[in-house]
Amino acid sequence: MTRLFRTLACAFLALGALSACGQKSSWYGTNITGVMPPLQFIMTRASDGAAVSAKDFRGSEVLLYFGYTNCPDVCPTTLANVAAALGKLGARAKDVRVLFVTVDPARDTLPVLKTYVKAFSPRMDGLRGDADAIAKLARRYRVAYTVDPGPPYEVSHSSAVFFFDAQGHARVVTLATGDTDALASDMEKLLP
Repeated sequence: MTRLFRTLACAFLALGALSACGQKSSWYGTNITGVMPPLQFIMTRASDGAAVSAKDFRGSEVLLYFGYTNCPDVCPTTLANVAAALGKLGARAKDVRVLFVTVDPARDTLPVLKTYVKAFSPRMDGLRGDADAIAKLARRYRVAYTVDPGPPYEVSHSSAVFFFDAQGHARVVTLATGDTDALASDMEKLLP
């Protein structure tokens, strides 16, 4: 684990401790209401090549996750768990959008991203931007990632999933997605 990832892990633990001071949490994830900034970005959506911003997703609950399509384990596991949680919402899942932002735009072309996210759920959108747009969005939510074209080609990234309410306010973050019932419960609490 690199120093940067240890620092971010400590920051998330501190956020969790701060948000839980003096109160019992009813969230599976960590309540970050009022701690993180609202959802804001401009990227290209893989499904149709359209330029989209956070405003395009207002009115829906949004889950934001950073990763890459060649990820051997964490990304597919996280996205499969999120898809399973969406399945538990039934018809209410229509009010949730999952945004998968690639940290590896050199290899994750729009067609690759489109195919990848749709394999998990039709409620997922792959987003791609240039290196500056990705770095800006990652900094906004304190997400760490590195891309080293090598050889060997190596990518690393933090595994946080951020939940935003229908108005775009950051509400919850989780590093664990294994309990899909609890994940679905957090999603349901934020549904419009």
